[in-house]
Amino acid sequence: MDAPQPHPWRLDARGQRIFDVLLATGLLLPVTAFAFGEDGVAWTVLSLAQLVPLYWRRHHATAVFAVVALASAAQVLVIDVPIWSQVAFPVATYSVARHSSALAAAASLAVGFCASGVAALDWFQALDDPVSWMAVVSYALFMVAIVATAWALGTLGRVRRAYVDGLVERGERIAREADQRAELAASAERARIAREMHDVVAHGLSVIVVQADGARYAAAADPGVATATLETIAATGRDSLTEMRRLLGLLRAGEETGWRPQPGLADLPALVEDARAGGAEVDAALPEDEVVVPDGVALTAYRVVQESLSNVRKHAGPSPHVRLRVSAGSELVVEVEDDGRGAATADDRRGHGLVGMRERVTVHGGSFEAGPRPGGGFRVAARLPL
Repeated sequence: MDAPQPHPWRLDARGQRIFDVLLATGLLLPVTAFAFGEDGVAWTVLSLAQLVPLYWRRHHATAVFAVVALASAAQVLVIDVPIWSQVAFPVATYSVARHSSALAAAASLAVGFCASGVAALDWFQALDDPVSWMAVVSYALFMVAIVATAWALGTLGRVRRAYVDGLVERGERIAREADQRAELAASAERARIAREMHDVVAHGLSVIVVQADGARYAAAADPGVATATLETIAATGRDSLTEMRRLLGLLRAGEETGWRPQPGLADLPALVEDARAGGAEVDAALPEDEVVVPDGVALTAYRVVQESLSNVRKHAGPSPHVRLRVSAGSELVVEVEDDGRGAATADDRRGHGLVGMRERVTVHGGSFEAGPRPGGGFRVAARLPL
């Protein structure tokens, strides 16, 4: 079996922030030289207006591009020559295409094309020597190429990230579905084995009871018949035990070797984590570890929570919100509520799972309720006396 492919390497949130700070700071360093020029104040103000917004280019890409574009337009009115800080324009264009929507990226590309033409015309008009239109167009096309390259790289990054995220999400979903199918298949097989065990034990006990009754009535008249009957009872009991051990061996085949205790309240966090891994948002309030309840009651509470969360996964729809409350006082209270499809699947939920939960709770003298919630969703509540 092939090893799982690692997720593509990316900067984490802290690394992204450090990179943005280093980029903007590095572009700002040459600005200090502008303050000593003839137009030092105007150059410095415009440079700061164009470069400082780059600190927030990743999380506010559209707003940063708007500020940089406005500062670049002001440059055309104030200074008739290109300055260093104009490098912020292709950076901002890339950021919009990379981190914003496709519509915002297209708008930034159109603005960049217009700005390239206006800048080329403005800069060449400031020259004393006459310049041909061919030179203006060539310079404008050069700047258009820079803007288009920045936009293309940003768009490529956005599309690739969406594609990779889709592949990763699909792979994780397939893995979860495969695990769920394997779990369901194992549960179905165990249920079949449990039915076989029930048949074996029930048959053996029925034979034993009938033979014991017959031996009791025959013992007074013919002790030999009683002896033969007792031998039949012993043989039937041994056969039943042998068959039951064989079936138990099958049940244990998929588990770790050795003895494992029955689950209880301490195992509820694992159920919550499994539900969250399956896509549910679980708000859980569980009892403290110091709470001690009878083992049978703890096992029943565990099974109620387990079956309820399983029903949520099967019937509540995608990304349901689940509220789980387990509290212990004079009685152990278990409540599981979800905001899923509710009444739309209420009939589907009334299967063997709810019947089994009700029977478990009733054995301990408790009460059990299950049904749709007002406004949508489903609710399961159990109370077990302590």
